[in-house]
Amino acid sequence: MLWLKDRIPKRMMRWSPLLLMLVFPVLGGMYKLVNQPRKHVFSLVMPLDQATPFIKYFALPYGVWIFYIYVCIVYFFFRDRTSYYHSMLLYTVCALTCYVIYLVFQTTVPRPEVVGNDPFAQLMRFLYNRDQPFNCFPSIHCFSSYMVMRMIWRSPARNRVNTVLISGMSLLIIASTLFIKQHVIMDVVGAIALVEIYIFLLIKLPAMHRNKVASERRQEFQA
Repeated sequence: MLWLKDRIPKRMMRWSPLLLMLVFPVLGGMYKLVNQPRKHVFSLVMPLDQATPFIKYFALPYGVWIFYIYVCIVYFFFRDRTSYYHSMLLYTVCALTCYVIYLVFQTTVPRPEVVGNDPFAQLMRFLYNRDQPFNCFPSIHCFSSYMVMRMIWRSPARNRVNTVLISGMSLLIIASTLFIKQHVIMDVVGAIALVEIYIFLLIKLPAMHRNKVASERRQEFQA
């Protein structure tokens, strides 16, 4: 039985990084605290948003969003551990940044009336009841979907299949936020900018510093 005792801790250590995903319910609980209407609510609706049609069929990709994000992050855990850690870090800091913005700059999006009793109309009403029509800028749906897309673009584990699947699904979810009138274009722009800023600050900038230090050490060694 000694061999079994030796193997169990190793297996636990191999899976233990997945415990980082426990941050999701914590962030979800924090979101409930900020997901309240405030005295001053702003609108970022532009003419192009008003011209965008309401398409209830996009409720499906919008609704599976969080499960899709979980699947992508677990996929990174098995195929590219660095992208897994980067995804967890980016999601956490982006979500917390969104919460702060929601507290000081709450936006809203006008919603159309949902007609019909077909499954898509019922799903649409369910989503509207679950998600309040405020705390829109930046969009959490959009930043997280864009984040996993950026991670697969950077990943050494990328190939044609996973790149097309993740990019295609991410773009579909981002588009769904506009077509179901849950977000506006500026919410998408803000979400993408948020991810790019933190990728530069938390991933690219430290990598540039490490490369600089390594280069200086090589020059000192050669001298």
